[in-house]
Formats: sequence, structure tokens, C-alpha cells
Amino acid sequence: MSKVRVGLIGCGGRQGAHMEAIEAMDNVQVVAVCDPVEERRLKAAARMGAERVYDGYEKLLDNESLKTLDALFIAIEPTAHGDCELRAIDMGIPFMVEKPMTVDLALAEEVSRKATEKKLVTAVGFQDRYLDLIGMIKDELPKHKKGGLVYGAWIGGIPGVWWWQKKRDCGGQLVEQNIHILDNLRYLFGEALSIYATNTTGMVVPGVDAKPEYDTDDHSTAVIRFKNNFTATLVSACYMKSVNATSGILITLGDIVLDYRLRNNLIIRTGTETRDIRRGNEQTIDMDREFIAAVLKKDPNMVRSPYQDALKSLRLAFAANDSMASGQVIYFD
Repeated sequence: MSKVRVGLIGCGGRQGAHMEAIEAMDNVQVVAVCDPVEERRLKAAARMGAERVYDGYEKLLDNESLKTLDALFIAIEPTAHGDCELRAIDMGIPFMVEKPMTVDLALAEEVSRKATEKKLVTAVGFQDRYLDLIGMIKDELPKHKKGGLVYGAWIGGIPGVWWWQKKRDCGGQLVEQNIHILDNLRYLFGEALSIYATNTTGMVVPGVDAKPEYDTDDHSTAVIRFKNNFTATLVSACYMKSVNATSGILITLGDIVLDYRLRNNLIIRTGTETRDIRRGNEQTIDMDREFIAAVLKKDPNMVRSPYQDALKSLRLAFAANDSMASGQVIYFD
């Protein structure tokens, strides 16, 4: 059987996890890579055996086609997307893109619309939808009376990537990082009815604790109402230095507590027992396997987080930013 031919757009950071996933699949071959940093693109090409190497996605897309590529893995900075996905759609090439898909919501809307019109297989890297622990929570929730309080958190320090320093470049921590847990909330509880969010600055000192241009939120809190009497409080913080606090999701129902520790374990407590379940799978490998399977079958519905659905999480994250700016509750139809 011939292998699925893929191209890598971006060869740093998160793309490393996708390279590991591709290496775990015997039916996928990387044939082209691109990255503006020469060392990264040459290292990725050597590692993956890619014959064609480019210094930007524009050149890759100028020289490749459906005759040479079956799919793309896109992992680039939030501000670097430009017309990358739109060109892939026009060329009919399925793609997996890392979150955040972009900080340009209008661009994301256009990509979503055109991908839908073309019935193209797409995927966004909301890896936790493939985590066995999240699957256990999703299976457990219908067994209990609906309603309860949910607490979600991603608390730590400032990542080293440059775009984190400016909110306009990353969208803030909720858009750039904690969107993973925000997406989990949508995946578990459905679409939000409303969101209200606040933010705090002044704890991280630009030029001392961060780059001089730092102007993003030190921490934020969003209160999100869902159907069936679920209300979630989602906190994001990047002011901590030498230690990280517990991140994850705590779900309190009438007769059970589901305590998910981010990508590590799930503690289930009832009136009679406590179970501590460790993570049992590599979620990125499973996510990428499913994307490749969808590409082979040309079936967009096989993907748990297609671009069109992931856009709903991006919209919700930006609605939180709008609420922070206005001080108003944002309601959804």
C-alpha cells in the first residue's frame, strides 16, 4: 500500500509531537517541510527523510500539489497563518492545524466556510479530546443527574515563545493556552449560554519578570453558563515562577466528583470509593492517526475536532476577551 504523503508547515515546538506521531505510523511519509529557520527545517527534513525543503509555506504551496501531497500538518505562530489554510483549501489538500488556529477571527470564519463548502477533511490540535481520561468523563456524565459546578484551571508561568508577550499576538492565555480546557468544557457540556470574564494586570512587571513589551493578562477568570444547570469557572494565570499550581477540571455533581489533573490522572470520588486512574494513551498519536484515517477515507466526520467545530471554541475564547474589555456579560443564542 502506498503511504500517505504529508508536508510539514513549521518545524519547531509543537510540530515535534506530530513528527513523533508520524514516526509511530507505518503508512505515513513526510515528503516536504518548510520553516523560516534554516536549522529547524534541515533538522526536520533529515529526521523525517523529506526530500523537498522550503523556507516558507508560500514556496511549499507554490511547488506542491495534490499530485505530490495528501495532507498538511500546520504548526506555526498564531500571527503567521496568512493565507496558508485558504490556499490549502483551494488546492484541495486536507490539513491538521495547531491551536490557536489564528488570532484573526475573521480569517478563521473564512477558512471554516470555505472548508465546509469543499467538504475538506480538516483537524485542529485539541488533543485532549483524544485523551482516554476525557473520554471516561464524557461517558460518566450521562449516568448522573444533570447539573453542578465545574472549576477549570491552567496556572503557571510565562512560556518562552515570543508571541506570549503581547496580547494582540497571542490573544491572551485563555486564547493561546487555556483554550484546551475551554474546548474540553464545550466537548463535555455543549455550547455556552453566556460568558462573563475579568482580567488582572500589574503583577508581572515588564522588563523585569517578562520582556519589556509584555502586556497580556497576568490572570483572568471566566464564568461560563451551560445548559442543564452547569456553571463553569475557568481561571488562567501566568504569573507564577518557580512552581506550577494544579491545572485541570474539577466537576462536582450531586453524587460524584470527577477530578481531572491535566494530562496526568483522573480521581473519581463517590460516597463509597475513590479511584485514581492514570492516563493510558498518547493523545497526540491517537489524534493524528484519526486525522490520517479520515484523509484516507475522505470523511470529515471522522475527526473529533474539525476546523468548523474548533472555531466555536475560538469564538468563545474571544468572547471572554470582549467581556474583559467591556465588563459585560456576553450572551449566545
